[in-house]
Amino acid sequence: MPAAFSRHEAVDRERAGGRQRILGDAVQRGVGLVRGWVAEEIEFGHLFYWAPVWMGLGAILWFHSVDTPSTPYVGAIFALFLSGALLLRYRRPAIAAALAVVALLCSGALLSAWETARIGTVILDSPVTTTLSGMVTGREAVAGGRWRYVVEVSETEKPKLKRSPKRVTLSATGGPLALGAMIKGRARLLPPSGPALAGLNDFAFDAYFAGNGAIGFFYGAPEAISPIGDQTRTVYQQLRLKLEDLRNRISARIRAVLPGDTGAFAASMVTDDRRAISKETTEALRLAGLSHIVAISGLNMALAAGIFFVGIRALLSLSQDVAHRYPIKKIAAAGALITVTGYYLISGFAVSAERAYLMMAIMLTAAIWGRPAISLRNVVLSAIIIIVLSPSAIMGPGFQMSYAATLALVAGYAIWQRRGEGGPEATVPGLLKPISFAWKFAIGVFVTSLIGGASTMLFSIEHFHRIAVWGLPANLLAMPVISLIVMPSGLAALILMPIGLDWLPLKLMGLGLDLVIIIARWAASLGGDVVTGRIHGWLFIGLSLCLIAIGILRSRLRIAGIVCGGMLLCLNAVLPGVPRPDLVVHEDGRLAGMIRGDRIATTETRPGSFIFEQWQRALPVDRHLKPIVETEAREPRPRRQLTREEKRSELAVLDRDIENLPTSRFLCRDGRWCVGRAWNGTKIVVMDIRDLIGETCDRADLVVTSARLSWSECRSGAKLLSSGQLRRSGTVEIWFDPENNRKFRIVAGLGEGDRPWYAHRIYDWRSGQFVRTEAQPKD
Repeated sequence: MPAAFSRHEAVDRERAGGRQRILGDAVQRGVGLVRGWVAEEIEFGHLFYWAPVWMGLGAILWFHSVDTPSTPYVGAIFALFLSGALLLRYRRPAIAAALAVVALLCSGALLSAWETARIGTVILDSPVTTTLSGMVTGREAVAGGRWRYVVEVSETEKPKLKRSPKRVTLSATGGPLALGAMIKGRARLLPPSGPALAGLNDFAFDAYFAGNGAIGFFYGAPEAISPIGDQTRTVYQQLRLKLEDLRNRISARIRAVLPGDTGAFAASMVTDDRRAISKETTEALRLAGLSHIVAISGLNMALAAGIFFVGIRALLSLSQDVAHRYPIKKIAAAGALITVTGYYLISGFAVSAERAYLMMAIMLTAAIWGRPAISLRNVVLSAIIIIVLSPSAIMGPGFQMSYAATLALVAGYAIWQRRGEGGPEATVPGLLKPISFAWKFAIGVFVTSLIGGASTMLFSIEHFHRIAVWGLPANLLAMPVISLIVMPSGLAALILMPIGLDWLPLKLMGLGLDLVIIIARWAASLGGDVVTGRIHGWLFIGLSLCLIAIGILRSRLRIAGIVCGGMLLCLNAVLPGVPRPDLVVHEDGRLAGMIRGDRIATTETRPGSFIFEQWQRALPVDRHLKPIVETEAREPRPRRQLTREEKRSELAVLDRDIENLPTSRFLCRDGRWCVGRAWNGTKIVVMDIRDLIGETCDRADLVVTSARLSWSECRSGAKLLSSGQLRRSGTVEIWFDPENNRKFRIVAGLGEGDRPWYAHRIYDWRSGQFVRTEAQPKD
């Protein structure tokens, strides 16, 4: 028996060893394959293409950090790891690559710190009405006959602001004021709002890096003071004002020839003056997935450069002598570069136009030097330049969607070029050879729209929480009109405008845009706007990296990106979605929304659409339950301190309202307060009368007030959210506990750190100091 057992053990050991050898061989083969693919990527030189990815990731980490990272510390890490990467680049290339990744991350963070310190925008701390004087440096027509001015502030009075913003954007009635003119008027200034929910777009961040310290409006038409002379302006200011004046005159000429939405649409495509388009047309374009046409972006720049490039080259090719003597391709590329430069100068220097111009300038410069114009290297170089000049741009949806579409299209073009013998003509059926150009154009528009829409879908969901279902057919119908009619006519109009012969191409451009608007309204009428709500952060980051890998890699490692993306989507389908809060309280302390199922019950009958629509898309909720409004013949809400009798009377009414609380809905009374009961029984009171806050704490579980208080907690144990707390925290999301009416989980829209773009929230204009008067709300 022992001998038999020994033989069995020997056989088992031999089988186990065989399995281990097979597993080891498989691992070795897998490692060998990966090494071979990595070597192939190195041979292609595509590792350089990851440089803007790591730089951008470093910038994102810097901007998302709770507290401002130490610049000297990050700089020391950058110098150390960069030195190590340079020293080991030949002896230990794998280690050098890892060190270079850390150095690139640090470089993105350092560039972000430099841009933040360089801009240093002063943002208004709180709403104020003041008399403002300043110089008009920009203006745009706004729908409804108003004008929107960018004003460089020189002085404020009544009251004089201790911490005045340097630049503000204000709307006003009346005729347009001259650029460079000094104006004075009574204005209402408002600080830019924070994110509508945690993780949504922070408009104060955008305003900080745009250099805009406040928004608002003039009470009536501002008074024009005598304009200052050119000698008091810098050369840069004079050049900007002249370019802005040219831009406004072009916009005015276009709107004079093409009235209504057609002219406003045409002006937006030529000068990026898009605020005059009516709300209905803007909404139709958005629902149809055609909003990208309105702003000057990569599409407009590419069409302008392409039309001019092809036109010049075709004209020069008519003469064989010229075609053989001179490099007509380089001449055409130089002419197209001059064209897009002029286009950028009259675009108002918008961020999207700047990004598109850099990309097209690099591609046309490559063509001038005899290098491939459409290549990933050119896309990477433009991305690096933008990150170096303005790393904050990477945080916006414009940068992300633009480069996602460009990367996908360039990668798709490269695959098409490598598809083998026959080229594009191989796809043309025999019967369609006579119209092969039209066939290839139709296929090109279809494939371009499909790739562009698919590559930007993820970012549309992340930032706007919606998908335009009919975007593909709308683009298929609209893009030929834009490419063949609108843009060529617009370029011809710009060329002929100095001699007054622009009316005919403008009319033709208007006919094309009318057709685009008809297509947009048709697509919007189909109801294809699908609201998706928020998605998990890990899903967005993971899919973004997968899309980058699929676009950049050329070896079979690209398959890994596809597999990882599929796995992430499957995991997202299995796991529950982003949890929705039970209550949302806006930072103004007046608007609150109680969420249950697909309904949101608010404290306002008509909440501001700017914030409320973001709530509806992000949460998402379909039905809006307006508050039950109780009115009775009572004295107006007192603005002075309440007497004892007035307080007793008010509290008696409040007690009656609390007893009659509806479930998952608010009951509001005379602008004094709103009360509601959550699904777990939590009593919520949104109170505007400061003198009743203490007594309200004894009657409710959660008290929200827009009043400024010197204390931040209720003695009764109820949760208090005051204006000071909400000013510091921004909009908050609250989850209730099913067993404890006074236990909450609270997520603030803003962090607790010291980031410059919300430093104005802790500024006290009374003392002139940055103080944390009240802590952020805690769980």
